[in-house]
Amino acid sequence: MRCLDPALAVTLLLALPALAAAAPLANELVDFAGYRNCLSLSNGETRVILGPHCGGRVLSYACQGTEAIPLNPAQDGYTWQPGAKTVDPYGGRLDVGPEGTLGRHTDLWLGPWQAEFARPGEATMTSGVDSNLSLQLIRTYRLDPSGSHLRVTQKIINRGDKTRRVCHWSRTFAQGNGICLVPLNPSSRFPKGYLTYGPGAVMDYSPKPHEHVRVREGCLEISGDPPFSKFMLDTEPGRLAYLMRNSLVFVKKWAVYPERAYAEMSAGTLSLYYYPFLEDRQKPAAERGLPIDFCELEPIGPMEILQPGQSASFSEDWWLLPYAFPAEGQDVDVAAVVKLMDGCEVGGR
Repeated sequence: MRCLDPALAVTLLLALPALAAAAPLANELVDFAGYRNCLSLSNGETRVILGPHCGGRVLSYACQGTEAIPLNPAQDGYTWQPGAKTVDPYGGRLDVGPEGTLGRHTDLWLGPWQAEFARPGEATMTSGVDSNLSLQLIRTYRLDPSGSHLRVTQKIINRGDKTRRVCHWSRTFAQGNGICLVPLNPSSRFPKGYLTYGPGAVMDYSPKPHEHVRVREGCLEISGDPPFSKFMLDTEPGRLAYLMRNSLVFVKKWAVYPERAYAEMSAGTLSLYYYPFLEDRQKPAAERGLPIDFCELEPIGPMEILQPGQSASFSEDWWLLPYAFPAEGQDVDVAAVVKLMDGCEVGGR
């Protein structure tokens, strides 16, 4: 292992040549989005670029050159210094929750991480220990030898002397103005299978119908300009499909544990966050805050009660698949998308 960028605490474990020759997977260092020495995993079809410089993010997840994750060029090369102004970083983000009650953890969210290649197609990013919560995060990314399947695993470690109640919280940006389909839980606690947040500090368990928020063939379909910024679901099993205008569908799957407690306020297993939502779209672009549209895909893990020194891990599986975005006025073929989603299976490596 040799240190390539001490200022950013980025270390790289070089793969053995024999292993590299035995697989089509490739690991390399690349400069990307204003950052040096990003970690690239590729298999000829799919490329994943990891940036440890600011919060341990996925900077690119692209299939056949078509990108799923939006970045804000104004943030290129951004690094955070304690006490300095912060940004809300774009990218393939992960976090730790529960939202609103865990407490600030800026060292994890924006600080520099260490990164290393483990073997061809696999890399790990490790945070420092957060100065406020004494938590440390380790994220492992493993790309299949072919196709687009990416397994993302986050490990939460309690390095402090206090018990922490935490959960995995995914906050992955996907390209904006798409269509999201989520199969609803027929045994949902929510009267309509989902609830919404807002306006303000309100959770609406029975939101009013809207032309861009429909239930079709057992799925919640969100398209166009939804009137709410945040949706919460207790989906079981954990799965979603997000159709993007670049004719890719972003599929996520994750484990759900119905016998366990979930720590978010509504005890959901999935959140979806849209920006800008309807009210914000009416503002001039200069007043909107974040300049680039996105949808945030947020699988949520169960509550973990971590004693000092204990840890817990949670995995998500990602795929990118070709799917023609519907023409204006054309409905999504829900059954076809669900079949596509169901066909995404985790193989062994």
